[in-house]
Amino acid sequence: MSELALRSEIESKDKSAISSAFSKAAATYDKHATFQRDVGHRLLNQLPADLSGLRVLDLGCGTGYFSQQLKQLGANVVCADLSPAMLEQARVRCGEDSVTYVHADAEQLPFSAGEFDIVFSSLALQWCDDLSTPLAEIRRVLKPLGRGYFSTLLDGSLAELKQSWRKIDSHQHVNEFISFNQVKIALAQAELPKHHLNLAEMIVWYDTAFELMRDLKGIGANHIHSRSQGLTGRRALIQVEQAYERFRSQQGSLPATYQVCLGVIYR
Repeated sequence: MSELALRSEIESKDKSAISSAFSKAAATYDKHATFQRDVGHRLLNQLPADLSGLRVLDLGCGTGYFSQQLKQLGANVVCADLSPAMLEQARVRCGEDSVTYVHADAEQLPFSAGEFDIVFSSLALQWCDDLSTPLAEIRRVLKPLGRGYFSTLLDGSLAELKQSWRKIDSHQHVNEFISFNQVKIALAQAELPKHHLNLAEMIVWYDTAFELMRDLKGIGANHIHSRSQGLTGRRALIQVEQAYERFRSQQGSLPATYQVCLGVIYR
């Protein structure tokens, strides 16, 4: 097997695993997605207040929470997600009026060029191996003068959890995220010179590290790219809980820090 074919097979298996992880979490996602909604609302606030008559792609729509928001602003919404189970949850939430549903891979969108006035994608693109690929696809499907709005996680996210796991073993238990400079490089590679980026540090507070890990599993974000085999049993989780204690604030809570990039693309 050639190196290219091997890489393609690995990527295919990884996407299948990502889809499976999110499908398993489809029924529990909304209960654990407070942070995801907070980020999405920050991104949504950058859109026009009236989307009447506009065709909008919600890329990585999940359970359709923001698809519903976009619909309420007047948009004709296309919900797209890698997970069929997530799409079904979106269908239950949003119905059939002014909304359609498409099983889609952000790196190879099944749409013609220039179909959309707006592409909205919140906390989905970090699951792609090369950010420039979905960004180029967003550029392709946008109409002239269309806009793309995206959010993604950056290096430094979940640093407390990562440091706590390092006290336990040397294996990877938390996904790696790209740097702000790599986002700018990806935009250049996708031929998107006109853009605006904002950075935000967001902290979610927990009583225990178990609650954080339960949220990550509850939204399907427990899939690790190129996971190495390490300890994940109850004993290891107790050790992580103990290691995480050094981050407890004076107010008695444990922080989970996220570095978030919010971007606007101008076609």
